[in-house]
Amino acid sequence: MPSTLKWNATLRATSSIAHGGETRGTITLLRREMVLTPAGEPLQLPIVSGNGLRGRLRRIGEELLRDVLRYEQQLPLSAAHALRGGGSLAKTTGEPLSGRRLQTLRELIPQVGVFGCAAGGRIIDGCLQVGKVVPHFAETAHILDPATEGARPSFDVTQIETYIRQDDTSAHAFAELTAVDRIPVIDGVPQLDELPEVSDTDQLMRFRIETLPAGTQLSTWVRLDRATPREVAFFTEVLEVFTRDGRIGGRAAIGHGQVATELTCTQLAGEPAEPVDWRAPLLADPAAAITALQALA
Repeated sequence: MPSTLKWNATLRATSSIAHGGETRGTITLLRREMVLTPAGEPLQLPIVSGNGLRGRLRRIGEELLRDVLRYEQQLPLSAAHALRGGGSLAKTTGEPLSGRRLQTLRELIPQVGVFGCAAGGRIIDGCLQVGKVVPHFAETAHILDPATEGARPSFDVTQIETYIRQDDTSAHAFAELTAVDRIPVIDGVPQLDELPEVSDTDQLMRFRIETLPAGTQLSTWVRLDRATPREVAFFTEVLEVFTRDGRIGGRAAIGHGQVATELTCTQLAGEPAEPVDWRAPLLADPAAAITALQALA
């Protein structure tokens, strides 16, 4: 019997979070949205998009599926992109994916049933909904559930990180290191205008990123609507992997976006899903599963 479940998540940044929005000069600002205060005053506040979190969960799911089926070098590029990146809507030379073929694919491959994708000449809906990741600021307390108390204003809890990129295209890889000036800070506010200009722009590129600092608390939610027991079991494992190694936002390759996550699950509709092994049907006939995945091309 289908089940509808919702997980409320509280995240704590264990490294600074970068989630790029506008770029002003060499500074990449955090993505911002308009939020109305209880008095109706509009404010632009840093908020992490739900699309970024959904993408991270999708990639975890694809890796779990790949570990079971080992389909490397067996799928067309468009099918692999649909599983890992969501795919793209494009013309197909074959018959559009529909009817019994679509039903078989959704029932057999929980990655498709949960996350959906654009493939096979159509958009395939998934049963997963993902909320935006809202930092705990004084200005966002009234839109959080439950409301937070004692949070600081957003202006006080964002920071500017400075990075140096050495251009060695025209010089030896072990060129002389250039000293970097420390950013002046007054009352905890980085004074960007006080930084000296770079003297040799051909050799040294300086850029800055606005981030949420380590220790920032954030809230979000994820929900499965009318999911089958196999989809619930699959997505529960996806969340378990995320809680062990959670990352949100960008620049993960240089250490940004690590989070510790606490989840609370609520059954909204249907009966509690019985524990099932979502891998069993795939291992019973992996060739049929790979054939079904090839229909995503």
